[in-house]
Amino acid sequence: MELILALIALPLIAGLAMLAVRGNKLRAALLCAVVIPVGVASILLTAMDTPFTSSLVNLSGPAIHWSMFALEMLMGLFMAAVGVRYQRPLIYLLALSQVAILGWLEVNAHGAESAAGILYVDKLAVIMALINGAIGGGICLYALSYMKDYHEHDHKEVADRRPLFFALLLIFMGAMFGLVFSNNLSWLQFFWEITTLCSFLLIGYTQTPEAHKNALRALTMNLLGGLAFSLAILYLHRKNGPMDLQSLLASSKAIVLLPAALLAFAGITKAAQLPFSSWLLGAMVAPTPVSALLHSSTMVKAGVYMVLRLAPVLAGNSVGLIVAIIGSVTFVVGSLAATTQSDAKRVLAWSTIANLGLIVLCGGIGTPEAIWAGVLLIIFHALAKCLLFLCVGLVEHKTHSRDIDAMSGLVVRMPRVAILMLIGMAGMFLAPFGMLISKWAVLKAVIDQYPLLSVFIAFGGAATLYFWVKWMGKIVEVVGKPEPLRPELTWGQASILYGMAAATFATCMLFPLISWALVEPYLAELHLKSDLLSHGNLILVMLMMALILLFPLSFLYYGRGGTLSEPYLGGANVDAGPTFVGSAGVITTSATRGYYLHGILDERWLARCGEFACIALLALMILLAVTL
Repeated sequence: MELILALIALPLIAGLAMLAVRGNKLRAALLCAVVIPVGVASILLTAMDTPFTSSLVNLSGPAIHWSMFALEMLMGLFMAAVGVRYQRPLIYLLALSQVAILGWLEVNAHGAESAAGILYVDKLAVIMALINGAIGGGICLYALSYMKDYHEHDHKEVADRRPLFFALLLIFMGAMFGLVFSNNLSWLQFFWEITTLCSFLLIGYTQTPEAHKNALRALTMNLLGGLAFSLAILYLHRKNGPMDLQSLLASSKAIVLLPAALLAFAGITKAAQLPFSSWLLGAMVAPTPVSALLHSSTMVKAGVYMVLRLAPVLAGNSVGLIVAIIGSVTFVVGSLAATTQSDAKRVLAWSTIANLGLIVLCGGIGTPEAIWAGVLLIIFHALAKCLLFLCVGLVEHKTHSRDIDAMSGLVVRMPRVAILMLIGMAGMFLAPFGMLISKWAVLKAVIDQYPLLSVFIAFGGAATLYFWVKWMGKIVEVVGKPEPLRPELTWGQASILYGMAAATFATCMLFPLISWALVEPYLAELHLKSDLLSHGNLILVMLMMALILLFPLSFLYYGRGGTLSEPYLGGANVDAGPTFVGSAGVITTSATRGYYLHGILDERWLARCGEFACIALLALMILLAVTL
């Protein structure tokens, strides 16, 4: 239990200390002194026997209780003040509503948190802690060199507030540990609100009008989820229901279906599902480490974690079906919207929203196969998407563009980064990498439970294939003779990116072991069993894994011993280059671009239709939860 407490407390304390650190070397030393031990501890946690519960008798006394109550009240009042300052009455009302509910519960339900175990650690919590500690820690280390260049070379006009930036990263990490280990709903909500506040401050880091606008949007939408969370706790108290998560999952669905629906609503907002996806798209205005942190390893994963936690309650009823439909609609809309974009970060953002939709779909279905697929999707997506976000940020830093068309020939200009990006993309959609295997499992779970939803998987999967293949083609396409960019990677950047690429590949190769050691024991803890990794399926997957080893090996001697030739353009080439004489003697450059389905699909129209559909579905979900 000391290890669990250290994982929560160490980043929180170090984050507060980071506010006083001004020197780059001292900041780097403090960050490494926290992040590296936390990463190692999160790995060691996988060897612990689970599940186990602790009531934290020594930490549930009046001092801790009143400290948490005061901090939560201060956070609520601060967010209300933000609403007043920026003239956002909805933020003001949402924040004050949560403060009022918190105060009422304090008066009428004092001491409820000591009635049951405050912390609960099972295999799902271990998996989430591993993602937070290892991947989140890698992002923090990567941010050291990135933010130095960000302020000293690329964005001198932005006020240097790195002490606050790194303090928020560490506090975010500590809050995520607290969130995944919390069993008592009051503790869970406390850490939930810390992540909301930290994300607001990180998105608005540059303090530009655009950053303020997107940070306020994120705060508004996450406060909606926070209010739903508060109402769930209030309802449970009024009905004398269970105030801890594990008891809630084991209770009769007739008692807990409404609070489960409210908690699922909170998870949907945090996971940026439609109609709340715009806050995640707007988070791209923040520096790249923030985008990677919010999109891959922490913030959005808290939302899908909550939905997967609720899977035993959601399984087999109309509320769960609606959650599954919302995930399905988000998957299709997000995938189709990604095909229309040339902005690399926007493609990654829509892809993130789409893949989170698949995980929400799994939580709504709630069968063993769906839960198995959802947990593996969390793992594979966190690794591959984090790698891609960091690589795209690096490409933007070097080329001053994040347009996919501008990445043509990246395999020559930045060969190491290009290969890292190709590994990340392969991990997202190529067989037999883990994401595709997980999507196959999702499809099987859907067909077994709700066959009509398989249409969403088919269309969304086709769009996913389209935009990833298009992007990969641009990276390896070579037009003319592009010059390599030097230096391509610093030592620190290379160590983090190579480590994440190796982890992505190793996770995909060893996923049967991960399933056996972590995912299947979690299903056993829920008294469920999945036969997706039967003997025959396992042999087939391992054969495919052996073949995929040829993928990285094919790049070892790329471009060596060969001659780069220009394309043959019917004898009309100009100076043996990529230009040719077209009609009326006009010299034209040969290039492939514009595969964005403009005139066929429109991002704004897709998002608007999806938002209207999901708003109606959410209203129906709450109505059914009230009446059933």
